[in-house]
Amino acid sequence: MASTRNKNTIGNYRLEQAQYKGNEEYNLYKNSQHGEAVHTHMPGLGLLPGQLPRDKLSHNPIQIESFLFGINSTNLVNPEPCLVPELNRLSVVNAYEPQSTSVIMPLPLVIERNRPFQSS
Repeated sequence: MASTRNKNTIGNYRLEQAQYKGNEEYNLYKNSQHGEAVHTHMPGLGLLPGQLPRDKLSHNPIQIESFLFGINSTNLVNPEPCLVPELNRLSVVNAYEPQSTSVIMPLPLVIERNRPFQSS
């Protein structure tokens, strides 16, 4: 029996495929809300850490994670070679710059005896 619904027409199929492609481009766009930042920095003074893609901290994040989870650590036939992490150096961004580097200490604490209206 032939289908008479619009769902099986060529135009509807192309429309659905265009929607799927549009959704995929929107969600997988490199600099979208689901992607990564244009410039990646470490948070400094006044900033909270945010989402950081795994490939921004090192050049070999998969090997580091596999090593930390112990994957292939008990393979006696083909032992895993020694891991050499290839870490990236990220610059630090501060929301404000400190005015001085000196530490402000309060005056020494003095507890006076025989104060008025003091119960002893």
